[in-house]
Amino acid sequence: MNQACYAMMVTKLGGPEVMQYAAMAMPIPKSNEVLVAQTAIGVNFVDIYLRAGQSHAHNPEPPFITGVHAVGIVQAIGSDVSEVKMGDRVTYTNAGVGTYCSHVAVASDRLVLVPSNISDERCAAGFVRAMTAQYLLKQMRPLIAGDKVLIHAAAGGTGQVLVQWAKRLGLEVFATAGSDEKIAFVKSLGADHLINYRTHDFAAEVKKITQGKGVKVVFESVGKDTFMGSLDCLEPKGLAINFGTASGQVENFALQTLHAKSLWICRPTLRTYIADKNDMQAMAIDAFEILGDPSFRLDIEAVLPLKEAAKAHTMIEGRGTKGAIVLIP
Repeated sequence: MNQACYAMMVTKLGGPEVMQYAAMAMPIPKSNEVLVAQTAIGVNFVDIYLRAGQSHAHNPEPPFITGVHAVGIVQAIGSDVSEVKMGDRVTYTNAGVGTYCSHVAVASDRLVLVPSNISDERCAAGFVRAMTAQYLLKQMRPLIAGDKVLIHAAAGGTGQVLVQWAKRLGLEVFATAGSDEKIAFVKSLGADHLINYRTHDFAAEVKKITQGKGVKVVFESVGKDTFMGSLDCLEPKGLAINFGTASGQVENFALQTLHAKSLWICRPTLRTYIADKNDMQAMAIDAFEILGDPSFRLDIEAVLPLKEAAKAHTMIEGRGTKGAIVLIP
C-alpha cells in the first residue's frame, strides 16, 4: 500500500504547539483489526487532557497521537474479522488508539457502522457527545418528565446535545453559560431557565427559581469553578455528575459536605460505559437516532485540516466555542 500516511504527534507534554504534523508508517492491521482510512476526526476535551498530561484514566508518554474519535472507511481487514467488510463506513471511540492521523488500525469489535443519513462531519462532531449524553441522561439516575436538572457549559458541544435531549425527555432544564451571546444560543435550544454564571451566582439563581428546593441532577463539565456551587444547587439526595474539567480539576473537599442533604457525586467516563461491545452498540442506536434527526441542532464551529489541530485546541481551551470542531486528514 503506497498511500501517504500522516499524524499529529505529541512530541512532549504541554500546550497546543507540542503537536507536530509528521509522516508515519502505514499501520498494518492484526488478525482482529481493520485499517481505517479516516475521513473526519472529532475534537474532544479529553484530547487536550492527554496532550497536556492532565491526570486521566490513561496517560501515554510522548511521542504519541492524541484523540479518541474518528470516522472513516474500512480499507483492509484482518483474517479473523467478521463484524465489518471492505468499504464500510465506520466510527469508533475510546478504542485504545490515537485518532489525529490519516490511517489507523482498530480492533473490529470497537467499530460501529455509520447510518447513511449521517454525514462524516456530523458523526465526527456529535457521536462522542451523543454517546456521553446517552449514559448521562439514561444510565446515571432515573429521570422522568418534569424532573429538574442543571446543565453547565450548555453552549458547548456536549452541553447543547444534553439540553436538547433533556427537553425531548420532558425535563425542566436549567442551563448556564459564560456570556450573553451563549445564553441566547442556549435559549434557542429550548432550555427553560438561563443563567450567565459569570455575572450571576448560579447557585443562588437556581435556589430562587426552585423556591429553595434545588434540582435532581447537575451535569457538571466545568470542574473547579462550578463544582461546589453545583452541590449547593441540589435537592436532598440529589446527584452531581462531574464528567469534565474545563476550568481545572475539582479541588479536594470534605466528604462531610454531602452529609446535610445526603448528596451523591460521581465522576464517570464514556470509556467505562462502552467497554462491553453490546452496550456500545445499544448506546449507538440511541445516539444515531438523535444525530440522524435533522431537527436536532448540532453546531460545528469549524472544520479544519488535520495539520491545524493546534488551532483547534487553542479555540477549545479559550472556552469561546459554541459547537464542535472537526479535523479533516
